[in-house]
Parts: sequence; structure tokens; C-alpha cells
Amino acid sequence: MKPKIFVARAVFPEVLARLSEQFDVESNQEDRIFSAEELKEMARDKVALFTTPSEPVTAELFAANPQLKVVSNMAVGYNNIDVAAATAAGVLATNTPDVLNETTADFGWALLMATARRITESEHWLRAGHWKKWRYDSFTGTDVHGATLGIIGMGRIGQAIARRSIGFDMHVVYYNRTRLAPELEAHANNANYVSKEELLKTADHVILVLPYSKATHHTIGASELALMQPHATLTNIARGGIVDDKALIETLRAGKIAAAGLDVFENEPAFNADFLSLSNVVLTPHIASASTPTRLAMANCAADNLIAALSGKRPPNLLNPEAGTFA
Repeated sequence: MKPKIFVARAVFPEVLARLSEQFDVESNQEDRIFSAEELKEMARDKVALFTTPSEPVTAELFAANPQLKVVSNMAVGYNNIDVAAATAAGVLATNTPDVLNETTADFGWALLMATARRITESEHWLRAGHWKKWRYDSFTGTDVHGATLGIIGMGRIGQAIARRSIGFDMHVVYYNRTRLAPELEAHANNANYVSKEELLKTADHVILVLPYSKATHHTIGASELALMQPHATLTNIARGGIVDDKALIETLRAGKIAAAGLDVFENEPAFNADFLSLSNVVLTPHIASASTPTRLAMANCAADNLIAALSGKRPPNLLNPEAGTFA
């Protein structure tokens, strides 16, 4: 009898077929969103869960399902998983880093440039039939070339964003929990390590690429926004909760910074509707990794992790190695 696993969200059929070769797969191809209580019930008699960031994987779930051996998250971020509780329960937790670095960095640039050059605002204006003549000051934005780029969170994606700035002749400053090795700084367009306060004061464009945790909650709030220059932009491709959305809305409404580009939000998808009343914000629905090749690579990476874990091997992207022993 094949081990039973549950795939909690819709996923590529070819990945389901691959998993079905080894496991008895129950899948959610209708793509329902499960509450914590519902997911706890769906996990009964399953040895593994294939999840996404929308599924709350809690201590209560582990307590109710002692047969569970692995949770494989199809994402880099894993703040939906109580990793400490997984470890205590002897459940392996995994994620899918690296395979989305370049695509996410591409999208970060697209969102930054759309924000700086007022792309969506001007398109909406055009579609509404307002374009009757050229004006010298129509939708004038902020230059990207030659500007100072501030990156908060200088992991692999942050470094990929910095490398792209070379083509725009930008000066890069960054803030991170720890400073990069000199060779990594050099490869990242000779990025300069500065304090968060210095970065916010000096950067023309600030982009957030740090993981979400209790420690990074509201990394950008009212006091941080007040440090930014009036012409500056803020781009968030990291996680909702890193920015205090209410404070950002008030800052944008008052024109204290030029604009923001947001791919993630607090309480998404139920984001703060006040953003919709603002013209100086570009809004996208958490799609930074959304190219077909990358999403397929993420799904296969999650499958690789799950297959390895249930084969007694150490998964390639294990978050809590202390939770198990491996062949």
C-alpha cells in the first residue's frame, strides 16, 4: 500500500502524476482555501503535506496527526509553518529556495520601474480616455538610471537585484542582518553596507527582499517612512507584514514619498482597500515568482523534498534537520 499524502492546493498535473507514482495522492485541484481546522482534518491518515504559504500548519495540526512525517512548502517563505512545533513533533519541514531567485529579481525590477515611471497610473488615465494632448509635465516620474538603490534584505534575491542595477549605472546600498563577504559585495555592483536609517535617508528607490518573522514585522513603519526622501519610491516583493500598510497609505496619501510598488500585503488577499483610492501605488497580487518555468520548478522542488523525506533521505531544502535522522 502506498503512503498517503495530501496536496493542499492546485498544482501542475505533471507534478501530481510524478507524486502518484510513489504515493496515494489526495489533491485539491479545485483549489479550495482551507482553514487551520479544515487542514488538520485533511491531514488525518496522511504522512506528508504538500503546502503553499496560504495553509496554516500549526502545532494543533501536528498534535492531531502524529503519523505526519513531512510538510513540503512550495515557497521560499515558510512563516505559515510552525517550524518549532514541527521539530518537536519530529516532522520535517522544507521549502523551495533558489529556483525562483532570478525570476523574482526580474519582477522586482519590473515593479520598481513601473512605480518610478508611473506606468499603471498613466495607463489607467489613457484607458479612461483622458489623453488629448502632450504636456511637458505629464506623468513625470523619478529616474532609475544613475540613482541610489537601497536593498533591505541582501540574500540571494537581493543580490540578484543588485546585479541588475549595473546596467542602470546605479549606486547600491544595502542593509542586512549580517554584512556580506567582500567578494559578494563586489559581485552585487559593489554594494555598500549601511544602517537601515542611512539607507532610508539616502536611497532614491528602496526595495524590500527580507523574510517575514516576528523580528521583521513592520520593519517599515511610520518612523521609517518619515526618513525617506519625498521623491523616493518603496517596492515590497518580500512578504506582507514587513510594511505597516496603514502607515504606508497615510504616507502616500500625504505625498511624503513619491510612490510605492507592492506585490505583497498584510492579511492578503484581504488587503487594505484604501490602497485602491491612491494613484501613486502599483498593486500586484503576489506574483513575483509567477513565470510558468519558475512555478513548475518550485513545484518539482517541493516534490523532490517530499520524496526524499519519505525515502529516509535528507531533503535538499530541509529547514529543521534536528527533527530527524537520515540514510
